[in-house]
Amino acid sequence: MPIKIENCSFSYRRNIPVLRDLSMSFKEGNTVLLGPNGAGKSTLMSLAASELEPDRGQISLVDGPARASRRELREYRRRVSWLPQQVRPVGGLRVREQVAYAGWLKGMTRRAAWDASQPALGSVALSDLAHRRSSELSGGQLRRLGIAQALVHEAEVVLMDEPTAGLDPLQRAGFRELLENLPGTVSTIVSTHQTEDLADTYDEVVVLEKGTVKFQGSVSDFLATASPDAAPGRQAESAYARFVKAEV
Repeated sequence: MPIKIENCSFSYRRNIPVLRDLSMSFKEGNTVLLGPNGAGKSTLMSLAASELEPDRGQISLVDGPARASRRELREYRRRVSWLPQQVRPVGGLRVREQVAYAGWLKGMTRRAAWDASQPALGSVALSDLAHRRSSELSGGQLRRLGIAQALVHEAEVVLMDEPTAGLDPLQRAGFRELLENLPGTVSTIVSTHQTEDLADTYDEVVVLEKGTVKFQGSVSDFLATASPDAAPGRQAESAYARFVKAEV
């Protein structure tokens, strides 16, 4: 079901294009979007989230219409959620209230958002903290709160920008477990430049460099591009270096 990008171009300034005539489709499941800083990952994620609109081309759900009207854009935003790098507590709100508030902002009625907030918290193992003030959560708990906010309105695709940046190995393991336990109807697209947990976490790999897709395929196909001399456990790093040599 996820997202289709057709002939999209985008520039922050007219003479410096970030993406040019990009066409691709993200698949169902867990996809990792790899690339060095400046590759265009955050721009592509912002376009997919409808936070930005392309200068040319169109973005749509694979099984849905393009975002050509307000009604279509509302439907797109209902089905696609955006989790930025920093999830911030809303002052004065408790955990369940903040999740319900996110649902209300997406167009749900207050009652529907409140009813849906508890299952959303359950999906990220935060039910026991529902009545705690969101400002009292740890960084890892805030990240889970952000995912609950993304799921409360029954999103089918969750976009995550650098969700493991700054996390230690134990916290990254918690993030992997969280992805594994998401509802089967939810697909994720995760932007990162880290390759450590790739084989244990994702189904599909997309490598972006300078606004161009250098690789798209399964994790096994990606790892197969590694150098034969790659040390055990370093295959993902070796494969990544093949496609972004100038940045290594």
